[in-house]
Amino acid sequence: MHEVAEQPGRTVLCRTWYIRRVPSADAPSGTGSFLDRTDFSVLCEIEPPRRPALDHVRNQIAALKPVTDAFLIPDNHLGRATVSSIAVAREVADQGCASVACVNARDRNLLGFRRDLLTAAAYGVDHFLFVYGDAPKEGRRAEDLTVRGMMEEVRTFGTGSLFSGFPHFRIGTPVRVDRPLTWRARADFLVTQITPEIQALVRWRESLDFDGQVYAGVLVLASSRMAAQVNATIAGITVPQAVVEKLDGNPELGIDLALSQVEEIRDSGAFEGVHLVPVGRYREVAERLRATKPAGPDAGI
Repeated sequence: MHEVAEQPGRTVLCRTWYIRRVPSADAPSGTGSFLDRTDFSVLCEIEPPRRPALDHVRNQIAALKPVTDAFLIPDNHLGRATVSSIAVAREVADQGCASVACVNARDRNLLGFRRDLLTAAAYGVDHFLFVYGDAPKEGRRAEDLTVRGMMEEVRTFGTGSLFSGFPHFRIGTPVRVDRPLTWRARADFLVTQITPEIQALVRWRESLDFDGQVYAGVLVLASSRMAAQVNATIAGITVPQAVVEKLDGNPELGIDLALSQVEEIRDSGAFEGVHLVPVGRYREVAERLRATKPAGPDAGI
């Protein structure tokens, strides 16, 4: 990895894996959106707690904040109850960071969704990723809403007089490269499904007719068990068997592969950033991203 001269508005990769944010002269202020950045952005997923305490959230934020532009918070991910993504998004804001709160269609009816929009606006949470939701492990799926329906509700109820004077909601959706955008083209931003085929992902992006931001999904594989689960549950994604077999014997391999993908995606120039999912390896990921710091008074940035 070669060193790149620092210029405002650019992401700098110094020697090996370290990504350092160089402030841009036109970067948005604290009231702006990370979506409006003109340089490559890192949208990092953090795990919401499964018990009523925020220590784990704060630990993740503290470790990842220097190398992250915004944090994405899942909503009852894996079909299990967690602290509300909107509440965690507020905590992220209190720690001085931008956030995107996932909201799933699985766990709420229309009335509950409207409540969540009101609550989010009251707490200053205005960036969402709308998802359908995994099969629930506890309780049953609600049938009122779809991702498309939630987007339409934001454009109607969410822009009504009740929300006058509040920032407009910015809405994203997940996208698969093997399916047309159709109604998803009305989203403000897209997050792609994870894939090891980066060149195919770049070709898809270059052919995509979409004016918003697109973030490429990158997952840190923590173990062979996780890799096998990805192969079994995510359609169209195959982690090579050779990688699966090596993961348990080389705990750094999953991080190596993920950060290599981040570099390849950044260098392609095709995406506004990445959606990085470090899972339980967030400390190691943060350390690797910051591993090589340039000498001088700005070394701690």
